Amino acid sequence: WGGRLGHVTGDDGRTESPNEAALLALMETTGYSMVQENGQRKFGGPPPGWDGPPPPRGCEVFVGKIPRDMYEDELVPVFERAGRIYEFRLMMEFSGENRGYAFVMYTTREAAQRSIHLLDNHEIRPGKFIGVCVSLDNCRLFIGSIPKDKTKEEILVEMRKVTEGVVDVIVYPSATDKTKNRGFAFVEYDSHKAAAMARRKLIPGTFQLWGHTIQVDWAEPEKDVDEETMLRVRVLYVRNLMMTTTEETLRQEFSRFKPGTVERVKKLTDYAFVHYHSREDAVTALHLMNGALIDGATIEVTLAKPVRCVYPIFAGSSLSPTSLLSLKPGQFSSAVTLLEYYCYKNSWALPEYYLYSTPGQDGKLMLIYKVVISSTRSSFMPDKVCTVLEDAKELAAQNALWNLDCSFLNGSSPGSLSPPLPPVSYGSLSPPPVSNSPGLLSYGCTRAFPYPLSPTTPQRLYIPPNQNPAFF
Repeated sequence: WGGRLGHVTGDDGRTESPNEAALLALMETTGYSMVQENGQRKFGGPPPGWDGPPPPRGCEVFVGKIPRDMYEDELVPVFERAGRIYEFRLMMEFSGENRGYAFVMYTTREAAQRSIHLLDNHEIRPGKFIGVCVSLDNCRLFIGSIPKDKTKEEILVEMRKVTEGVVDVIVYPSATDKTKNRGFAFVEYDSHKAAAMARRKLIPGTFQLWGHTIQVDWAEPEKDVDEETMLRVRVLYVRNLMMTTTEETLRQEFSRFKPGTVERVKKLTDYAFVHYHSREDAVTALHLMNGALIDGATIEVTLAKPVRCVYPIFAGSSLSPTSLLSLKPGQFSSAVTLLEYYCYKNSWALPEYYLYSTPGQDGKLMLIYKVVISSTRSSFMPDKVCTVLEDAKELAAQNALWNLDCSFLNGSSPGSLSPPLPPVSYGSLSPPPVSNSPGLLSYGCTRAFPYPLSPTTPQRLYIPPNQNPAFF
């Protein structure tokens, strides 16, 4: 803290004093250090007496809707109720006020989950409710427009030349020619900071590799599934298959170690899902088949991640009508539903969706929605288009939520729910799968649109007056 207890000194040399005595007292009481740099004030990181590496992923939460005149002396004691804090980062304005949000890293995942349970929608001051959700510490970048003849090793070497902290490169072979890549790769860094610095260096859109101008974006973070759920999974996700490989071939190969163990197989282009009757057989097949050769292709096998967690309903269970407003934002996985929730919560009219289309460079019809919220006299339209109607609607709702400053989508934070990006043209490339999570769909269909748009049967989605919103 500038080495001085008498002043709160920022990285620009200014002297700040928002309740300075209380902040100094907090430091002296807890033994934590405090420093301000790059628009944020860090309390701890590490805490006194900490020995070892920082806590693993999943230990940090995002805190939103903080009153702008509230600081660590009031916030830290509240968040200490959930467990020991490793680091508290409060985002700061040049004026000395906070920016309305912070990141709290605990020493354990259990403490982070406890803080969400205890403090999400907590009334921090009379009439002022904060939001708390998991913060996703993304360490992976998507790199597009890579020459398709480059190998994983060549891409790894090149990325390490131009950026620091590169740990690994994930490259997917072409579905039709396994000797070539698909024109994109995922680059894994050793920290979020390293990934952010790399993105800052590469993002202007003029950086070239092998004479090609590359496209850079954050990769969609892998969806975290709790360990208990994964222990029940009996479905395998198989990728890098030949297009000509049949479901019957997969059934034979994956049940060769024990005939009759495979329940069913579903193949989609160059990947498939293999369902087993038992968890034990699925795990055995995973170890036997990962890296196996099928129809000349070396396959990759992992446990499939469930998209939805479902539980049995027992006989005699009582069911109660439930209002949408009684739920928490973390219980929604769809941006469309979450946008409706915020409209209800703020007593706004429901969002109206207007559908537009434009022909893509490859002849496909590209779709985009404009979202209109009449109560706020505002409309929002993302800067990318989709080939699938549901994806276009979800993307439009996500864009509207960002612009409305609703930062709780899917447990995201400003660090993981990116604002609309500048248009990116993929040229002749297929749209990249921005997510690499096994078995999960993503907004990989999105493309920037430098084309004129045409209205396509405008649609208004509304809930009839006699319909309980709990059923939507």
